[in-house]
Amino acid sequence: MFVVTADQRRSTETGERVDALLAELTPWSVRWQKQIALPLERTVGDEVQILLSSAEAAVDLALALCRTEQWAVGIGAGTVTHPLGASARASSGSAFIQARYAVERARSQAEPVPLVVQGDHKEAAAAATSVLQLLGGVVRRRADTGWEVSDLTAQGHSRAQIAVELGITVSAVSQRARSAMLEEERRSRPVVAALISAAAGEGSWKIDPAQDQEGGHL
Repeated sequence: MFVVTADQRRSTETGERVDALLAELTPWSVRWQKQIALPLERTVGDEVQILLSSAEAAVDLALALCRTEQWAVGIGAGTVTHPLGASARASSGSAFIQARYAVERARSQAEPVPLVVQGDHKEAAAAATSVLQLLGGVVRRRADTGWEVSDLTAQGHSRAQIAVELGITVSAVSQRARSAMLEEERRSRPVVAALISAAAGEGSWKIDPAQDQEGGHL
């Protein structure tokens, strides 16, 4: 299981945004409702937490929060105690403990991007953190024009449809997609999700040397 804990950064300067975040993430919660074991909620102060059954959902939420540049995000990968509590803050297990360590690290200035994974499998968690921070760096540097293409692509629009929507050529859409590194992000998301799953003790994160030159798998 996967616990995502996010702590608002610089809240004394910008004002507390937990209630606004919970409202803004309603569409996200609907999209990922099957993977939500316990819903996103305020835990204490300006911190929120959620329990998820899939690493893919954890990656998606972490990057969505990273996009705002307002949250330090920790992902805890591990086991949970059953039966679950009525809420995330009433539940326990190693995933919750790992998430606490992760968000504390994410708050640190020592991290280049405030995204950290901690898990029962430490090596896999360290690898997951490296890849997730790389993706986070891509997300934080994406221009508004790139986000326009990214958001419309996520809604299922083709590049031709995006061109019409934005009043630009298909070629210009493709150029924006390249500059925004959308394909690189798309290909990297399953990799970091697999690493996070491995950090929870689900499968192996090592590349199989028996794979052919087309590439290994996790």
